[in-house]
Amino acid sequence: MAFFIFFLSFSFSCAIVSGISWSEFLYPNFTASHYKFIDGGGSFLFSRNGSFKAAMSSPGTQHTRYYFCVIHVVSHNIIWSANREAPVSNSGNMILDFDGIKIIDEDGSLKWSTPSLKSSVSALELTDTGNLILMDKFNGTLWESFQYPTDTILIGQNLPIGTWLSSAKTDDDLSTGDYKLLITVSDAILQWQNQTYWKLSMATKAYTNSNYAVEYMAVNQTGLYLLGHNGSVVVIQLNLVQSKFRMAKLDASGQFIISSFSSADGNTDFVGPIDRCRIPFICGSVGLCTDDSQSGAPLCSCPSNFKAGSSKSTNCKPGDASYSLLVSCNGTSNSTKLNPSSLISYLRLGYGTDYFANDFTNPTKYGVDLTSCQDLCSARCSCLGIFFGNSSGSCYQVENVLGSFRVTSSSENDRLGFIKTVVGPPTRDGDDNGFSGQSSNFPIVALVLLPSTGFFLLVLLAFLWCRRSRVSTTGKAKINRPSSPSEDIDAFSIMGLPMRFDYEELEKATNNFKIKIGAGGFGTVYKGTLPDGTVVAVKKITNLGLQGKKDFCTEIAIIGNIHHVNLVKLKGFCAQGRERMLVYEYMNRGSLDCTLFGTGPVLEWQERLDIALGIARGLAYLHSGCEHKIIHCDVKPENILLQEQFQAKISDFGLSKLLSPEQSSQFTTMRGTRGYLAPEWLTSSAISDKTDVYSYGMVLLELVSGRKNCLSRTRSHNTSDDNSNGAPSSSSSTQGIMYFPLFALDMHEEGRYLELADLRLEGRVTSEQVEKLVRVALCCVHEEPTLRPNMGSVVSMLEGEIPLCQPSLASLNFLRFYGRRFAESSAVEQSSGKDSVTLFPKEDNSRSRANSASNTYFSYISSQQVSGPR
Repeated sequence: MAFFIFFLSFSFSCAIVSGISWSEFLYPNFTASHYKFIDGGGSFLFSRNGSFKAAMSSPGTQHTRYYFCVIHVVSHNIIWSANREAPVSNSGNMILDFDGIKIIDEDGSLKWSTPSLKSSVSALELTDTGNLILMDKFNGTLWESFQYPTDTILIGQNLPIGTWLSSAKTDDDLSTGDYKLLITVSDAILQWQNQTYWKLSMATKAYTNSNYAVEYMAVNQTGLYLLGHNGSVVVIQLNLVQSKFRMAKLDASGQFIISSFSSADGNTDFVGPIDRCRIPFICGSVGLCTDDSQSGAPLCSCPSNFKAGSSKSTNCKPGDASYSLLVSCNGTSNSTKLNPSSLISYLRLGYGTDYFANDFTNPTKYGVDLTSCQDLCSARCSCLGIFFGNSSGSCYQVENVLGSFRVTSSSENDRLGFIKTVVGPPTRDGDDNGFSGQSSNFPIVALVLLPSTGFFLLVLLAFLWCRRSRVSTTGKAKINRPSSPSEDIDAFSIMGLPMRFDYEELEKATNNFKIKIGAGGFGTVYKGTLPDGTVVAVKKITNLGLQGKKDFCTEIAIIGNIHHVNLVKLKGFCAQGRERMLVYEYMNRGSLDCTLFGTGPVLEWQERLDIALGIARGLAYLHSGCEHKIIHCDVKPENILLQEQFQAKISDFGLSKLLSPEQSSQFTTMRGTRGYLAPEWLTSSAISDKTDVYSYGMVLLELVSGRKNCLSRTRSHNTSDDNSNGAPSSSSSTQGIMYFPLFALDMHEEGRYLELADLRLEGRVTSEQVEKLVRVALCCVHEEPTLRPNMGSVVSMLEGEIPLCQPSLASLNFLRFYGRRFAESSAVEQSSGKDSVTLFPKEDNSRSRANSASNTYFSYISSQQVSGPR
């Protein structure tokens, strides 16, 4: 009896010991399994703050695959797993010994282990940040889980360049899925089957500074960052709502999701891509994804000429059983051919269908016709389909694997899709996506038609040859004939052209160019409505001289491929005969100058700050975020357009390249607008992106004051003499016209920033708020370009990421000369009744223009815009 009682007591004590969970540290010769710690759900180690636990756990509702993993306690999210490729049973063991960690299945087979370590293990720690660390006897780190991420990174964890996160196959199968987030030298990109389908820089909240190379990605309490220069420079930043705990995860669905948790539910801070139809396999192979704006969920169907596959598959297959899809040769030699008896055919997907990879790959070939594009694909066993750019003649190939397609609007692309098929029944195994190339059931009708088809092809080729010869003999007679609508840009191809419109289409859209909404040096702008109801702004370009259609289209291809939330989107163009027109998105709040200097409701300070930040982000993208740096050369309120919620967008970037030879010669010395011209225009110095920074600084001063810099009227101290714009005046004791940037410099030196603010904001803005914008503006208008910050730094200063710069008074003294010359030229204009002064003649070489930019500044400018509002 005593023995029985002792045996029960011993067994009970062992059960208690076996179920104990540990805090923070484990030591060698420790063994754990899910079965051994079943009462705790397999958990055996907790971090000191209780935020994380280590466990032998089975995710989801299945109970067959168990993993050694680290779990975030509040959300129950698995943030790291060791044996994701080799799960074990509920009796499989995690063993900690002096050599490291091993995962052993119940049959004794080794499933996973840590790499060979440089010394013996003394302890295993689970930190408060979720990091598992193997330590030696000196508490040195031998191995840590943060260095081997799976699908998640946490605060305190870095993801270096060249590494990636890999999605799980499903929520309850942690083995590596088909999606990965890769860190490159310039971005963080999402890939499927090694094909890119999204980049972090595409996010509307992302700010990019491409002057530096990325070294690693990190997430913290304020957002997600790609960092370079040993972590001291932000290359891409994604600002999010402040949170104590945040994780970034590549979900099994293919979306990159950033979440914060104060409760089990948590909050989703960011999702990319937000359009789920951009996920490559969202609707299976050859499935067609349509975005349902009401439900927010993607709708899956099959394209025309295709139907749903077997009940076990979400894939689509040809609607006609005579056609079968091909299996790629997975990138083997291009000389690999199909069975000679195979007949290739292409099933059309039609307009309005696009493929995710087209936006991230270059065409295989440019300037070809549809038949040539199909021939290129037919010769490659790795090619499974094509997309043909109708307006550009660009041939895109779908390589190695077929994902899902998505529905697009005609304004997004004009690519026409085709899927490569072979005439013949499906493979014997019934796979919806494969064809062996060895089918014995080749259609008899094809065998009968093949010889006759060859004969007719020969006849057709002979006819085309004769026609080509006839055209070549009459070609000279057509050289001098004016081009007709049918002879516009079809004679050549430019990669990446936006949508092309016919003149008649735009004439109808604008009601015969009836509603004029703007005019300037480049032409006149009209409001129009496209057939699908989209409201657009149509700009008729004038004075293009003898510039050919191809040169025009080359520039438009560059501009049309630039996309940023703070840049006006070019939706299309027209190049027909001598007509050149650009079609832009319509900005319903007009230009900044009308809103800022007009008689409408006053812009509140936060709205001005948002506008300033939007302009800065747009310029930063033009300077450093594009493949080719673009210098705007005419930053001014007239070229800043506003949308709902006063979202600022820069217009007419890159259009200086479209000047006619006459215009180019006229403005050799200068291109821009009075009041915004940087000093280097006047000294024959090099023009750089810092020229735009100067113009931006001048616009920033106008945002502060609510009036034009060159329309400032002075007043005595402690007076309120206002000009016609209702703006404040200078501290000068002399009444009259003066230069506002000089007044801003004076007030900065005296620390009297509130006197610079728009009087209409009285009581609704603080001195500190005004100081922030004024200091940034003065730094931007330094006479020496190298002292001006780049636009990336301007964005960071406005967002509070870096300290405000300190204006250099020595590099701002030129404003005093400008101010005197401004007052003198204004007095001359008023006394003579004229509104302009003479432009410096191009041929005048009698005096070096570099001698004194300050003394000649107002001899160069005109009171009208040099380029005009565009």
